[in-house]
This record gives sequence, C-alpha cells and structure tokens, in this order.
Amino acid sequence: MGYLIYFLLLMIIPIWAQMKVKSTYNKFSKVPTSTGVTGAEVARRILDENGLYNVKVLETNGFLSDHYNPMTKTVNLSTDNYHGHSIAGAAVAAHEVGHAIQDKEAYAFLRFRHALVPVANWSSNLSWIFILIGIFTTMTSMYLLGIILMAAGVLFQLVTLPVEFNASSRAMDQLVSSGIIRNSEEREAKKVLSAAAMTYVAAASVAVIELLRLILIYTGMQSDD
Repeated sequence: MGYLIYFLLLMIIPIWAQMKVKSTYNKFSKVPTSTGVTGAEVARRILDENGLYNVKVLETNGFLSDHYNPMTKTVNLSTDNYHGHSIAGAAVAAHEVGHAIQDKEAYAFLRFRHALVPVANWSSNLSWIFILIGIFTTMTSMYLLGIILMAAGVLFQLVTLPVEFNASSRAMDQLVSSGIIRNSEEREAKKVLSAAAMTYVAAASVAVIELLRLILIYTGMQSDD
C-alpha cells in the first residue's frame, strides 16, 4: 500500500503542476495587456534596453515551447506568444529574455547548469541500468554507482530552480520598468510566472524523493550484508 501511495504521488505532483501552468496560462492568454504589445515586441524591447542587439527573437512551433538558446543567441517564442497581445505572452517573453540577460552577465547558476547538461543527460540514462544490475545481482557497488549517477541528474534539477526563479524576477522588473505592463497587471503576470515555476519545483521534488528512496534501499542492502 505504501508503494502504491508513493508511486501515485510521483505521478500526481508533476501532473498537478502541468495542469496548474496550463490553466493559468490559458486564463491570462485571453487577457490583453493595456499597452497592446505582442510577445515578440516585448522581447525585442527588453533585449534592446539591455544592449542585447545581437540576440534574435524567433517564432517556434508548439504549445509553450518558448525558450532561450544560448548557443544561437535566440529567444524562441511559441506562435501564440510571438504574435499575441496577452499578459501571459508578455510574461513568458520577458522570462525568456531574463535568461538572455543571465547569459550576458554570466550568471553563476546558469553557467553551472550549462556545464551540467552533458553530464545530466548521460548519467540519467545510465543510472537505472546500474541500479537494476545492483538489484538483480545484489552487487551494492553497482547500485551505489547508479545512485551517484542519478544524483548528478538531481543536482541539475536543483540548480535549475534558482535559474528559473531569477529569470522570472528579472522578467517582472523589466516588464514594470519598461512600462510594458501597468501596476494593476503585475499580479496577473506574477501568477503566470509562478505557475510556470511550479513545474520546475515539481520536477525537482520528484527527483529528490526518488533519490532518497533509493538511498534508503541501499542502506537496507548494506545492513543485510
């Protein structure tokens, strides 16, 4: 019964976060900004105000596929946000520009996250192989290696949190200081950014919980030896 509750929590937490961000985004994507600017215009204005003339603003396909690419120096906005005039689109565009500003300023957590990307990618894929080998062969050394590899992926999730929260904080500052949104619209923009941040919090929480469970299993395996 305990394991059933555990696995249900692992599924419910990220699903709840995704539902939260989608419902909040859908709500405020229907609310236009008082200034009537598009997401593309928001991104371009904030970039120019911060001297990032070399960063391009591009349209990309997909729902909430918005992202900043540090390799190509591009802010990529989904179609609705690129062309739309909503508070949600303005908040998302400003958030992605927040990452561009972090990149320009060599924000420590962003640089650390970039350095972790290749490690996290292969370690996450390999970790379960060693964990399963350790379980079926009762080789605790293999199991421990799997835990260490998984910990690298968890570290990536944790480092992502300050990067995303900082980008959202920068976004709000830029939206207000540039006059893109009025004081009365700040609350709505914050709701959009906070809901989006919950997806990262949920992912990190699930990753930490799973890592702790595996560590407890390893401790039990050690006790049995």
